[in-house]
Amino acid sequence: MKRSFHQFNCHDDLLVGTLDNVADSEDSHNNTGLLIVSGGNEIRSGAHAGVASLSHKIADKGFPVFRYDRRGIGDSSGKNQGFLGSRKDITAAAEYFRKARPNITRIVAFGNCDAASALALFGKNIAVDTIILANPWVIEQSGLTGQGPVTMPPSAIRSRYWERLKDPKSIMDLLTGKIDLKKLLGGIKQASRKQENSSLSLQLRDGLLSLGKSCTILLASKDTTARAFLAAWNSEDYSDVRALQDLKLETIDSASHSFADERSGKWLENQILDALKNA
Repeated sequence: MKRSFHQFNCHDDLLVGTLDNVADSEDSHNNTGLLIVSGGNEIRSGAHAGVASLSHKIADKGFPVFRYDRRGIGDSSGKNQGFLGSRKDITAAAEYFRKARPNITRIVAFGNCDAASALALFGKNIAVDTIILANPWVIEQSGLTGQGPVTMPPSAIRSRYWERLKDPKSIMDLLTGKIDLKKLLGGIKQASRKQENSSLSLQLRDGLLSLGKSCTILLASKDTTARAFLAAWNSEDYSDVRALQDLKLETIDSASHSFADERSGKWLENQILDALKNA
């Protein structure tokens, strides 16, 4: 695997990216590449270099991988506009990837958490061919950039409490006073609220309906973010999305939001490789 570093423009700002290339020249003809869109305020290497490691593994399988820091993050200049303001960053990265690897004719874009949401919202008008959304973020936040306090949906709260109730240790903690009863009652009250999809989840629904591209959604079923999305997915609001022929949803029994453990990490890698081979 050959790793190189690149700079490219996003309007008046300069973004920095990393390109992991196929090491064996015999595989250089591969015309499908992976574009990784970073989530949250993470730099392009990811937490504990997890994204860099994933990129290395995919490149070793014969597919070039490009990842980058969006504006205001890591080595890139400009102001951080959050995932809701990242359309231009993703567009610039996809265009530069094709320029850096002219033999690429198809791009698979992958994003986790709010990067997945950004791809769902803006993917229709970005020059990528296939999209992979991992644990899409649909939890409401205040602020124009979606960086404010979160409001957890009742379904996610209920799922979390149900998991805790199944744990004998939690029952003992409750009986011995180790759990704050006032806090517990407040959580139960929140969980009993009527479920309504957030405005962000409805925007994602509309984005998925208009996407017009092959899309795979990957969920770690015990992750809070994934549970919030799954509640929206199973609602009446998403009935038309569930009927899409070019969209599929896959889950793994894991609580790891970033697929950090060995089992879920390997599952994620295989899902991405499958999408690349079939793009």
